Amino acid sequence: MAGRFAPRPTRTTVRGGHVAVGAGVPRQAAGPGRVRDWAPDGPLDLGLVLGPLRRGPGDPTFRAMPDGSVWRATRTPAGPGTLRVCAYGGGVRGEAWGPGAEWLLERLPELLGAADDPSAFVPRHRLLAMTRHRRPGLRLTRSGLVLESLIPSILEQKVTTDEAYRAWRLLVRKYGEPAPGPAPGRMYVMPAPRTWALIPSWEWHRAGVDNKRASTILRAVRVAARLEEAVRMEPVAARARLEVVPGVGPWTSAETVQRSHGAADEVTVGDLHLPGIVGWALAGDRDADDAVMLELLEPYAGQRHRAARLILLSGRVPGRRAPKMPRWDIGQF
Repeated sequence: MAGRFAPRPTRTTVRGGHVAVGAGVPRQAAGPGRVRDWAPDGPLDLGLVLGPLRRGPGDPTFRAMPDGSVWRATRTPAGPGTLRVCAYGGGVRGEAWGPGAEWLLERLPELLGAADDPSAFVPRHRLLAMTRHRRPGLRLTRSGLVLESLIPSILEQKVTTDEAYRAWRLLVRKYGEPAPGPAPGRMYVMPAPRTWALIPSWEWHRAGVDNKRASTILRAVRVAARLEEAVRMEPVAARARLEVVPGVGPWTSAETVQRSHGAADEVTVGDLHLPGIVGWALAGDRDADDAVMLELLEPYAGQRHRAARLILLSGRVPGRRAPKMPRWDIGQF
């Protein structure tokens, strides 16, 4: 039997540099996509709703175009898919390509905040009332996908956003696959769980990802199916399941379910800047910690994440008192 069949790629051959995972995958021909029109029941701002899914200006899975349309490349349970969303008149049109096209269009309303209820938020501070008035199109997205929000959230642990965005961009472009359909150039679908598991250690290093974060991602993708099941759970139960994975704590789980579940009450704790921003906006306290932040947000129980989003959108942040956190590229060591 020797020589009759090409050897299957294994962890050993990948570590040896023999197999380039995700390389050489041709971009699909641009054919007609599936289309769905949907009319929201209120104001809708595509940039505000879908913005949290974007990981930096160079995110290869997300593109905002000058015509106001938003492109999104993702890996659905049915396979890779590309979605283009544009607003016209009082409606929204979604067009999708690839094996995951039908899945994406079926969940288009939830992605655009149909499951969210902005009227449940009652502002108790003038700043929040003014910001909500100025941003009536804010709704909380529900992607219905856990891993695509979990992995970049892990990359953002304990580093600057620039470092995390760079790592995500490099890894997705190298190990992902071209987005199906007529997507704008250099758009990619994030790697499959198996592909994440086969990324060599030196490639994590070159992308500036330390061993702790890389190991957390590897542990997560090994139980990817179980983690994706969390999308059918309530946010609190979903966070508990995510935090079973060593290296995934309250900060990471909150950042994930805010996007995957559209969780209006899951506020991020353990963040370097958010407590000070919330404290400054609501009480003039730039030195607020997590406990003070949660106390200030208590009147918004059930809508604490929305309150934090509105505070961030208000632009009311304390002035900088120290230089920015230095950037360290471990790939140069």
